[in-house]
Amino acid sequence: MIRIAVVEDDPKYRKELCSYIDNCGAEMGESFQVTEFTDGIEIADPYVAAFDIIFLDIEMKHLDGMQAAKRIRAHDKNVIIIFITNLAQFAIQGYEVEALDYVLKPINAFAFCQELQRAVRKVKEKETFYLYIAKDTGMVRLDVSKISYIESQGHNVLFHSEGGVVTDRDSIKNLEPQLLARGFSRCNSSYLVNLAWVTKIEKNTVTVAGESLPVSRSRKKSFMEDLAKYIGGK
Repeated sequence: MIRIAVVEDDPKYRKELCSYIDNCGAEMGESFQVTEFTDGIEIADPYVAAFDIIFLDIEMKHLDGMQAAKRIRAHDKNVIIIFITNLAQFAIQGYEVEALDYVLKPINAFAFCQELQRAVRKVKEKETFYLYIAKDTGMVRLDVSKISYIESQGHNVLFHSEGGVVTDRDSIKNLEPQLLARGFSRCNSSYLVNLAWVTKIEKNTVTVAGESLPVSRSRKKSFMEDLAKYIGGK
């Protein structure tokens, strides 16, 4: 179940948002647990990291949405924040708190549902997924989100992760189907890259976790498209 907070001081909009969430959930076949707040201070002081998605009104009486978001981010780096606002220029400040996006008032039901679907996809991408590597001495469990890239060497693959390098007798071709849906993309025939770890791409080179990897001419277009979709949350 996905946990959603709706922080909105206007009862009309708060009721409307909750209604849209219910309707969109029914269309998506998703189950949502919705908690309502009437002001930023109610959710942020003190903040409890109990939500996957927060819809946060920017203009509120006691603690506005931007200040509330800053307090939330101090305790929770993973929750998805989407601002609700009358004016688009307020939402530009959302980059400071890594907001996913903003929804303009008056709220359009179709546009809101698209935004919620996008947020749900982000939540599911963050769900922990493990690869289990069999070894002579036992087994190694790798959190896929901690793998920066996978390298092919002969009949082996090397998993480059926060915990070091783990080698397994496998192929990128075999691993690719289960990892493409989890934010990975091929930059060439020898490397499968976790797009969350990309810090720079320049000409025919991509920087991943401080390592420079070549981007082949044949893979560059699809790799850039995958990166753009990942950044855009599509």
